[in-house]
Amino acid sequence: MEQIEPAEIEALLIEQAAKGDAQSFARLYDLNVDRVYRHIFYRVSDIGVAEDLTQEVFLKGWQALHRYKRTGSPFVAWLLTIAHNLVIDHYRARKRETSLEASILPSDSATTPQQIAEVRWEQRELERAIMQLRPEQQLVIVLRFIDGFEYSEIAALLRKSEGAVRVIQHRALKELRRILGKEIG
Repeated sequence: MEQIEPAEIEALLIEQAAKGDAQSFARLYDLNVDRVYRHIFYRVSDIGVAEDLTQEVFLKGWQALHRYKRTGSPFVAWLLTIAHNLVIDHYRARKRETSLEASILPSDSATTPQQIAEVRWEQRELERAIMQLRPEQQLVIVLRFIDGFEYSEIAALLRKSEGAVRVIQHRALKELRRILGKEIG
């Protein structure tokens, strides 16, 4: 019996969902909701807002599925484009700075309050530094290091070459080192 690749399963689900099959779209939702939510949460740092925006991503995705074109990128890349635009709209509506707060705390139960405070301080410093980057650099850093995307996936999402994505990442990391070095040192 021949093994069906995940990309083929995804393509079949998309095809069925585009024809109005709600169960196929529900399966796409189940496969992608965690990644979309995490992407949004790292941008807004608010559980309620992240949940609302995540639901809106999937609603818009369902409504626009007939316009979805396979580009070789995973379906989640298309969803993250919708998420990115919704986050921008969210901040435009609220007229405040974005935040990339994440709860990166050691899971060790022996963690002291001082260690927790230090991790949170470092987190805030990194968030402030990332927010000083150009929007495109912010997106590449979030997609690469928080969402775990491969260069090829980021390139397809941004419609750039892998080399261009690597250059954006390199410049962003160089700028982060400069910013953090200036703030700490």
